[in-house]
Amino acid sequence: MKFVDEARIHVKAGDGGNGCVSFRRERYIPRGGPDGGDGGKGGDVILQADAQLSTLLDFTYPKQFRAPKGTHGKGKNQTGRSGEDLVIRVPVGTLVREDGSEEMLQDLLFDGQRFCAAEGGRGGRGNARFATATLRVPRCAEKGEKGQERYLRLELKLIADISLIGYPNVGKSTLLSKITSARPKIADYPFTTLAPNLGVVEREGDQSFVVADIPGLIGGASHGAGLGLTFLRHVERTRLLIHLLDISEGSERNPVNDFHALNHELKAYHPSLQKKIQIVALNKIDIPSVRERAVSVENQFEKMGHRLYKISSKTGEGVEVLMEAVSQALKSILDQKDGR
Repeated sequence: MKFVDEARIHVKAGDGGNGCVSFRRERYIPRGGPDGGDGGKGGDVILQADAQLSTLLDFTYPKQFRAPKGTHGKGKNQTGRSGEDLVIRVPVGTLVREDGSEEMLQDLLFDGQRFCAAEGGRGGRGNARFATATLRVPRCAEKGEKGQERYLRLELKLIADISLIGYPNVGKSTLLSKITSARPKIADYPFTTLAPNLGVVEREGDQSFVVADIPGLIGGASHGAGLGLTFLRHVERTRLLIHLLDISEGSERNPVNDFHALNHELKAYHPSLQKKIQIVALNKIDIPSVRERAVSVENQFEKMGHRLYKISSKTGEGVEVLMEAVSQALKSILDQKDGR
């Protein structure tokens, strides 16, 4: 399935039905009086979050959504039928913005949450509503109101507890496949992952958590380099970052520089991203050259105040220790949020 995380749509709520001008005409009932009914209300356009969806692909086409109109009122004080609401399902984590003004209208954060994107028009009143002691034969009725119409921009931000970040080909997808049941595409060339992948980590005795593999982060990502500008938004909702490093590509690769470069991109995209807790892991220590250089790299990160977790996504070495640290850090974040 193609991953789409932005869409622009046009929504039009149903118009209200017109009120009716009618007079009672029955045998033996002189001066029956007005009996025109009201028009029905137009249908609303409602966006509803659905946990079963993971992409905005359904909004590539069609891009116009119209709710049914209300029907007109009838004689004998019959009110017109209201138009049915049009319910549009979107993924959990969808931001709804007014297109053009960029005003945020709603953030759909949990399954089943609803937002009325366009309100249906009110039905017009029939002439029976206008009868008074001095106006016994009203020959007027109201027209139904027009339904609300607007252009919306939908923006999907994945909801995950943890984001895996790092330069291309450092082993993020392999680690995700090791710790979860997710099966992302894995190959030995850059930009293998072209869309975020999600997986659930389940640990005995601990609360499960969701991990997202964020693709395409390189230097200059916040300005459009690589794929980072496309997917940096998905880091915003996560509580914790796992920064994965790899020094197996050659001695000219500097893990400290890589770490600072990606943190610069996070800050450039949004200052709050750099403030998130980061757990740093050095991958591919099953390779002899990496294991030899690991001590030197570990010392550099200790001076920076970061513990370096040495792992191998391929063999699983050190992964359990890393997951224990992640689980404890996440628990601490949640405890602080709950005020414990």
